[in-house]
Amino acid sequence: MTSIGAAEDRALLDLLERMWLIRAFEEKVSDLYARGHISGLLHLGIGQEGSAVGACSILRDDDYVLGSHRAHAHALAKGADPERLMAELAGRSTGYCAGKGGSMHLVALECGFVTATGVVAGSIPLGLGTALAGQQAGMGQVTVVFFGDGAGQAGPFHESLNLASLWKLPLVFLCENNGYAEFTPLSAHTNIERLTHYADTYQIPSTTVEGNDVLAVQAATEQAVELARSGGGPSFIEALTHRPRGHYEGDQAKYRELSEREEWKEKDPIARFEMYLEQQNVLSEDASEARTIEADVRQRIEAVAEAALDAPWPAPESLTSQVLAS
Repeated sequence: MTSIGAAEDRALLDLLERMWLIRAFEEKVSDLYARGHISGLLHLGIGQEGSAVGACSILRDDDYVLGSHRAHAHALAKGADPERLMAELAGRSTGYCAGKGGSMHLVALECGFVTATGVVAGSIPLGLGTALAGQQAGMGQVTVVFFGDGAGQAGPFHESLNLASLWKLPLVFLCENNGYAEFTPLSAHTNIERLTHYADTYQIPSTTVEGNDVLAVQAATEQAVELARSGGGPSFIEALTHRPRGHYEGDQAKYRELSEREEWKEKDPIARFEMYLEQQNVLSEDASEARTIEADVRQRIEAVAEAALDAPWPAPESLTSQVLAS
């Protein structure tokens, strides 16, 4: 576990609490999906909490984040309201997009979460535009755009790297490389082992970190954000992480080896971080404080789910609102 130095105990526990919030939220979403309360395609971020929380913990409130199709963790890590997010997934009118956006089209502007998209690499050029707007505003705002390793073979990815480098945009490209583009392992769709090589081509500073180590991601993001705020341009972070479940909820993931699932138990970012906190005497050896944090968060998420499901459905007359046609 990589340390960022003399971080206060409370700040470290806040990271743990945020990761447990995401884990509990995602597991509750899975439960509601199985019981028919949530429908449609659903991509969960269980196992990738370290990269989302590590990166977003560095950002200011007025910084921007864009997510991929697996974006619940990104929104929650940036500060989205779990109840409004849950209501959106359940199609209720109290959701962030009045129940019309669902899982892959989230927007939570009040906390700086700009959007998510189901299009592979689709958020990257949008992040380019957000970073350009921030640059022109001159307020030091930074944009972080999350995407998976599959985006590395998409045209918009390379076009955005080129323009971000050329214009020195305050943009952090954060690739959550979990080794699979949907159902296809990285080795089957590219000969490039490390996606940081793409950034090197465009003269963008890059680094590969252990994405299951929340502090390693935090340290890499801190360096990238400092560079962006100072006018030094974009950076590229490749966070090697792990997706223990299928590509979408319901995917049996028969293409995965059992050994991979066992390997994840050792890489689980929450368990790993709790072990580190025990070693640093932030948590006791029995981690009773961590279990209290987990229990409190799970109780909160139960209340969130109940409130979301009790919320009203969108009214029929709202069908054509929030729609832009050109």
